[in-house]
Amino acid sequence: MTSPSGRPDVLRRPEDSRVTAIELFFDVVYVLAVTQLTELLLHRLHPAGAAGAAVLLLAVWWAWVDTAWITNWFDPDQPRVRVLLIALMGISLVMSSAVPEAYGDRGLWFAVAYVALAVGRTVFVASALTPRSSLHRNFQRVLVWRTSSAPLWLAGGFASGPLRLGLWVAAVVVDTSAAACDFYVPGWGRSRPTEWVIHGSHLAERARLFVIIALGESILVAGTDFGALRHGWAPLAALVSAFLGSVALWWIYFDRSAEAARSVIVAAEEPGRLGRSAYTYLHIPMVAGIIVTAVGDDLTLHEPTGTADVAVISTVLGGPALFLAGFLLFKRAILGIRSRVLLVAVGVLVALGPLGPLLSPLALSAVATAVVATAVVRSALLAARRTTRDTGTGNETGTGTGRPAP
Repeated sequence: MTSPSGRPDVLRRPEDSRVTAIELFFDVVYVLAVTQLTELLLHRLHPAGAAGAAVLLLAVWWAWVDTAWITNWFDPDQPRVRVLLIALMGISLVMSSAVPEAYGDRGLWFAVAYVALAVGRTVFVASALTPRSSLHRNFQRVLVWRTSSAPLWLAGGFASGPLRLGLWVAAVVVDTSAAACDFYVPGWGRSRPTEWVIHGSHLAERARLFVIIALGESILVAGTDFGALRHGWAPLAALVSAFLGSVALWWIYFDRSAEAARSVIVAAEEPGRLGRSAYTYLHIPMVAGIIVTAVGDDLTLHEPTGTADVAVISTVLGGPALFLAGFLLFKRAILGIRSRVLLVAVGVLVALGPLGPLLSPLALSAVATAVVATAVVRSALLAARRTTRDTGTGNETGTGTGRPAP
């Protein structure tokens, strides 16, 4: 392969969009990261704690998704790229292990690991690209942004208490706004998404795998918690509700939309733009929703009876609502579809909040699961009806036409 963008021994071939074994191996570390984030939020169920968990979630997400973009351009089976991924995997392991104590004794560990990931990865990429290529200039801009946030991360690691959180909030704002600002650097201009020629199929598959990681972690946590409890009908019912809730979230994402979205980004004239909006930004609320839901499942399993408190209500209802809201935005961005069914489901979950104190955690969990499951069934029936109608009229059934869906 020859390309003006980089050296032929490290770039993917234009026709190669597969997810490689080393990429799947790399993702193993992020199973731990999601588990640690769930544990952190579980023990910090107050506004400042939730804000702190959100900051770490964004840091973990950028550590993962930036690497997913790198392996979209660079061939993970090439020795140098493989060594890079193994090194990033080891650093990610340190970062993930530090999450539960990131606002305690391990703050500097987390900050150093994150900065090493962000800066080291970008330096490698910039050095592997030919200086005259647009992609090389793109990663020079990325490096400026990542090194700009690095002092804030490191200063936060040395600080403590509210100061650490404040510095890390500022750092994650820089990192999160970078792509939205097209990595603008005075004198160097912007990196246009039209220049980001990506393998849309690869990026879509990588995002789908991360959703599987998050859902799998939530099931793992629920099963582990149930195994440690004294068995009874209430914990068993809570486990069933948690499991069915995870299945419902999986169904919403994977039944039709995930594959339809992959087809759209593959055929898109500007896949880089869709990759930035739909897969880089709009997956964040979905992953956050899964983590919050897992926390709600944990609380329900340990105290299924009694009265639901604010923490239970916020997580049991807020987690699925956050996931559905993120999925609605994702579906709108890439498929041009507005789902009234899912929008109603979000509204119902929010409306149930004031009624939460009247229910037990188990009852509230069952109601939340029923709302999401009803949305799944209703959406499937409407999709089947549309398919039958389109087939009967001789039209090909397609997704991403921009036609509003019920």
